[in-house]
Amino acid sequence: MNQSQTQVDSSPSQEIQFESDVTVSLVKSSASDADVIWAARVSTAGERSQESINQDAKAASGLINFLMRERHGTPFEHSVMTFYVKAPIFVWREHMRHRTASYNEESGRYRVLEPVFYVPAEDRKLVQVGKPGAYVFEAGTNEQYQIARKEYEEACTQSYHAYQRMLDAGIAREVARGVLPVTIYSSAYVTMNSRGLMNFLSLRLKSEGAKFPSYPQREIEMVAEKYESIFAELMPITYRSFVDNGRVSP
Repeated sequence: MNQSQTQVDSSPSQEIQFESDVTVSLVKSSASDADVIWAARVSTAGERSQESINQDAKAASGLINFLMRERHGTPFEHSVMTFYVKAPIFVWREHMRHRTASYNEESGRYRVLEPVFYVPAEDRKLVQVGKPGAYVFEAGTNEQYQIARKEYEEACTQSYHAYQRMLDAGIAREVARGVLPVTIYSSAYVTMNSRGLMNFLSLRLKSEGAKFPSYPQREIEMVAEKYESIFAELMPITYRSFVDNGRVSP
């Protein structure tokens, strides 16, 4: 077991787990730089734009950069990716504010939720310094980290035991889940096109090269970092143009 995951006994059949990471994996995609080219060229070439479907995108990298720079966004909507994401519920609350994605999440009404909870890793900055709208986070002391971890683990363990007791008493899952904290992990399929993904990255990932600075909560930034890695591999020319133009969503 690595340092980011510990276990606390819950019952003979269940062990409460504490993790400090998120899961993002690509399920399927129809996404390439070439998609941007034929989608853009239909405006001037009509049906002849279909000749670009299998075109080498490197030959039209200038077109992709033009579209990005001038913020002609719709050609980027024809590249679609579906991800499997596992993250704490408090991360999902932020994620689902992005209405450019489609979601299907596991349901606490229809299944017993697994006892897996988030706890901050040792390198997670704990102390907020400054006023609202003008603050930074700084590393906590070892004592602060130990306090945070202890309180997380005790609260989550207590709440999951309460959840189990209600289930054992025959109380419906949709009622019993109400005692669980937002640190519990939930999983979902997330589908979005590259334009929506770039919007997500522009807001949820802090970067020195961004034209408009963003200050995301660290836990959703962890999701964004994994999205970005996959996006960069699937659509390298589009991704590079996105970065070179200040990480502004077209």
